[in-house]
Amino acid sequence: MTTGVTIRTVHDVAGLAAVADHFSDVWHTPRTAPPYPAEVLHSLVHAGGAVHAVYDGQRLAGAAVAVLAAERSTYSLVAAADRGLGHAVKQAQRDWAVGLGARTMRWTFDPLVGRNARFNLVKLGAVGTDYLVDFYGPMTDGVNDGDESDRLTVTWDLTAPRPPYDVDVHGPVTRTAPDGGPLARRDLADRYVWCRVPDDIVALRAADPALALRWRHAVREVFLESFVAGFRATGMSRDGWYTLTRTEAAA
Repeated sequence: MTTGVTIRTVHDVAGLAAVADHFSDVWHTPRTAPPYPAEVLHSLVHAGGAVHAVYDGQRLAGAAVAVLAAERSTYSLVAAADRGLGHAVKQAQRDWAVGLGARTMRWTFDPLVGRNARFNLVKLGAVGTDYLVDFYGPMTDGVNDGDESDRLTVTWDLTAPRPPYDVDVHGPVTRTAPDGGPLARRDLADRYVWCRVPDDIVALRAADPALALRWRHAVREVFLESFVAGFRATGMSRDGWYTLTRTEAAA
């Protein structure tokens, strides 16, 4: 961890209010209307959940919220941290969950945000296990406003080592992307599907919402079709290609 950076669980009212303000800043909402109000965070902690905060010196630089779930699992509601600190926050969540006897942690993220996909699937070793269409309905924050809120559920095995990831995108193009380039490829052995996402969906959504929505629908179609056929999201290349791997049970 970077020198001067510390992570701790937050229980006090002032600390939770600061976390709520941090989430407001990240999602561009007024601090009077945070996506996770301090009183909600306090209730989650009281119910046995955990709010982890990362501090760079005295400055709040990130936070994450997780709760207990059924069958020795946990669920991460939200996580946001300065660049380079996200992995430390997730490891703190992992240590908390394992200490309670949990074996897995789940959460969702926007599948069009490639950097988050690479972090979740490659750096942590989680697996995309479910595609959720317009999961939250219309959102009015400053990041997702005007888009459909599709989310990819990932499941993180807290007890297994991170698997290696060696991408080799190949095979014929099966779909064309909204920008005219390849959207999906499938290997001839039918073990893998690759799906491309835009370079920066947040910037694209701000500049051309209609084009961003076309990307949303195009990627959604590939994922839904692939998941029905038994594929799961297992990796993301640096240049924006998901790897979807057919599970053994469906092979």
